[in-house]
Amino acid sequence: MNLHFERYGEGHPLIILHGLFGSLENWRTVSKTLSQSFDVFALDQRNHGRSPHNDVLNYRVLAEDLKEFMQRQGLSSAHLLGHSMGGKTAMQFAVTYPDQVNKLIIVDIAPKAYPLGHDTIFSALFALDVKTLRTRQEADTALAKHLPELALRQFLLKNLQREGSGAFRWRINLDAIRKNYEEILKRIETDRPFEKPTLFIKGENSDYLQDRDVAVITAIFPSAQIFTIPGTGHWVHAEAPREFACRVLDFLK
Repeated sequence: MNLHFERYGEGHPLIILHGLFGSLENWRTVSKTLSQSFDVFALDQRNHGRSPHNDVLNYRVLAEDLKEFMQRQGLSSAHLLGHSMGGKTAMQFAVTYPDQVNKLIIVDIAPKAYPLGHDTIFSALFALDVKTLRTRQEADTALAKHLPELALRQFLLKNLQREGSGAFRWRINLDAIRKNYEEILKRIETDRPFEKPTLFIKGENSDYLQDRDVAVITAIFPSAQIFTIPGTGHWVHAEAPREFACRVLDFLK
C-alpha cells in the first residue's frame, strides 16, 4: 500500500494520521506549525484522501501500511500522532512495533470498542447522487436535509472531487468504509503494554474520551498523560490549533 503523503520541515520524524472520513488536508495547518521543529509526514490512510483503495480495512492492516511507509522512507523510528481512527492506528502500531515508536500522541480516542454512531452520515452520503451533481452547493443542500451541522458537511464534502470532465466523485472508498465500519469501532487488541511516553489529548466537549476510559488507557499505556483542551470538541486540532500545537511541542521536546 503506497500511501500518499505530504512532508514538511526537518528534524526528528513525526508522522500524523487523520481520522475517519478525513485526510492529511485536515492537518495542514498543524503540520506546518510542527514542521518548525520536526520532519513531519502527514499521511492519507488507505481508502482516504489520495491513497489507494482496498476492500480490507482494519487496524492490523492500517498498522502494516504504516510499517511499509516507514520502510519506504527509511525511517527506523518516529514520533506518532493520530486522531480518532488514526489514533487507533497509531495505538495498534505502537503495541505491535514498539521499537519503531519514540513518543505517542493520541487525539480524542480511547483504545476501547465504540458503539455504532455514524448511520446518519452513511445514509446521507450514500443518498447523494454524485454523478448528477453540478456544483458543490447542490451537494451541500442535499446533505443538509440529513446533516444540519454546517461544519460537519464541510468536513465531509472535502472528500468530493471534481473530475476533468466536470463530474464529481468520492475520493474516499465509501463502500469499503461502510463494509468495514464495525472493524473501525473495535478495541485495540494486545497482550503487552506500550511503556514509552504517551499523551492523550481530549476535547473538553467531546464524549469520545471519558473519565471512565482512564483504566483501559493506563492498562495498555501505563506512562500515559491525559490533557484536556478547554472549549473544544472532537476536532481538537482544528478548533484550537495554536494550543494544540503548543501542547504537542511541549510533550515532544
